[in-house]
Amino acid sequence: MTALLLLPLLLPFALPALARRALGRLTPVVALWAVTVCAVVLAGCSLAALGSFVLIGLFKVPRFAALGELVRPLHTASDLVVLPAAATSVGVLAVCGWTLVRSVLRQTRAFRVARTQARRGPAAGDLCVVDSSRPDAYALPGRPHRIVVTTAMLRSLDGPEREALFAHERAHNDGGHHYFLAAAELAAHCHPALRPVRESIRLAAERAADEAAAARVGDRKLTARAIARAALAGHSARTERPEFVAAATSGPVPQRVQALLAAPRAPRTGRTIAALLLACTAVSCVASVAGMADFHHRVEIAQGDETP
Repeated sequence: MTALLLLPLLLPFALPALARRALGRLTPVVALWAVTVCAVVLAGCSLAALGSFVLIGLFKVPRFAALGELVRPLHTASDLVVLPAAATSVGVLAVCGWTLVRSVLRQTRAFRVARTQARRGPAAGDLCVVDSSRPDAYALPGRPHRIVVTTAMLRSLDGPEREALFAHERAHNDGGHHYFLAAAELAAHCHPALRPVRESIRLAAERAADEAAAARVGDRKLTARAIARAALAGHSARTERPEFVAAATSGPVPQRVQALLAAPRAPRTGRTIAALLLACTAVSCVASVAGMADFHHRVEIAQGDETP
């Protein structure tokens, strides 16, 4: 049982490397979906494993064993293993919960500030212009979705580049990329190994928007130039937008520009990396479910409901 519950805690360490390979072998949209779903599932399985360790340790305490109506000793690994694992799991869950609450509160405040600024500026359709000396542009989710751009950013780009930038931000809203970024942020607070994956998911979202913008304006070089100039203009500008808000200036811009300027070629096969992501997710799910089912069976035996 203990060995099965360890797998969901160890498998997330393999995801950062798999996510980086997925970005190079899968199309941006497919990579975005695959890596995000895998990260969320692995995060959930790791939390389930930690919770199981906590319950196992609690049932080793006589008072909690009485509350659980255990009439027999719960058969588990040695107490020298179970009790430290339970205590560590309690600490990890407490830290995860605290950092997650802090992140939610901070980003909620930032989102409210961004929405307030967007309401104050003049709007033309979904485009909202904010009077600011800091060059910035981003896709603001909500009802309705907004494309927020500062006056400083507008002055940094010419007309065609502005259209490419707006197409990029609209692609974020059309693709619902804020949901992927929010899921990545949530997963990052559930397991430390998933923190680097957050950047891979952001890059996948930006690459997906880059390709959508290039297709919309019909010019990959123009899109690359607009992104590069926007990133250069906003490089030193400090922004307080939430982490789940997508922006053309985020992520490794040189890598994105290089991908746009590269000659279109047949996509590389991604069957192997897709299979590895699927296997990683499936093994984590099976291990956590099997571990919890085994724990439940042992509890029922200890309660006298089943025979050993």
